[in-house]
Amino acid sequence: MQGQKGRNYWWVAPIYPQAKIAFRRLKQALPLEVYNSNESENTITLANGAVIWFKSAENPDSLYGEDVWACVIDEASRVKEDSWYAVRSTLTATQGLLRIIGNVKGRKNWAYMMARRAESGEPNMTYHKITAYNAIQAKVLKDEEVADAKKQLPEAVFKELYLAEPSDDEGNPFGVKAIQECVKPLSTLPAQVYGIDLAKSVDYTVIIGLDNNRQVCRFERFQFPWQETMTRIRNVIGTQRAIVDSTGVGDPIVEQLKRSGLKVEGYKFTAISKQQLMEGLAYAIQQHLMGYPQGLITQELDCFEYEYTRTGVRYSAPEGLHDDCVCALALANNGFRQSPAEIKWI
Repeated sequence: MQGQKGRNYWWVAPIYPQAKIAFRRLKQALPLEVYNSNESENTITLANGAVIWFKSAENPDSLYGEDVWACVIDEASRVKEDSWYAVRSTLTATQGLLRIIGNVKGRKNWAYMMARRAESGEPNMTYHKITAYNAIQAKVLKDEEVADAKKQLPEAVFKELYLAEPSDDEGNPFGVKAIQECVKPLSTLPAQVYGIDLAKSVDYTVIIGLDNNRQVCRFERFQFPWQETMTRIRNVIGTQRAIVDSTGVGDPIVEQLKRSGLKVEGYKFTAISKQQLMEGLAYAIQQHLMGYPQGLITQELDCFEYEYTRTGVRYSAPEGLHDDCVCALALANNGFRQSPAEIKWI
């Protein structure tokens, strides 16, 4: 990826004046003898011939067609989604690297979703969070300035701009604050019931165990062929109860697990049954009746959303994200709420 003559590198900002800021700052930072600048095109040509372009994302069509070897998207949460599509397409031919940076702005934008995918550990992606307090430690900001901003700004605005914590756009059924209030370390007590969400296509199989205090005490997330998946389930749950997603391909898996002697009960997801399941989980979270560790579970809970449709309420993860942890947690919670006498094992 070393710069060479004629190779293009982009800095893309939401609007032209923001791109111009980065253009001016880089010129100030570089020694005059290592570059030439073109003020009309907003480009810096380095001594090795590489060209850095500072571009606006206002017109997505202007971001197609060039060979680009690396790109930074600045203030990404404010960049149009169509512009993100254009940049991603443009980087394909060169397999160019991309860095997405900027302040947080809500949850309903492509940059937030990409950050959650990176944070969940998707291949070839990394996630880094820098807050104002990290900047204070690095002596970039002064503590009293941040303290004054916290006093002057609305709480939601301060959290977004200084702590990289998105505001709660309406649509999360659990409540972002309630989700965090239920965070507890992984319990060391034995599991009383398990919830198991089976992998579909590119999803993960997730096993979550709850102890007798409804605290998560076991958390497994993996992608295996079906035979290995069933072996893993047997080894994890042993003789304990488990509520298993039996939708679609899950149905024969549940039947095989039953025949092997495990205490498993299938739960078929429909629009109505999923709504009931998620409403039960929402109640448990909002009433602080359960606990789970910080990490993948809280990430999925934060992103989960609902919307009203013509046929009822639809609960799901946003497109491109996973909800396997949420479903497994909801299944375990559903099993916890049922007494053993209410369940007939076949």
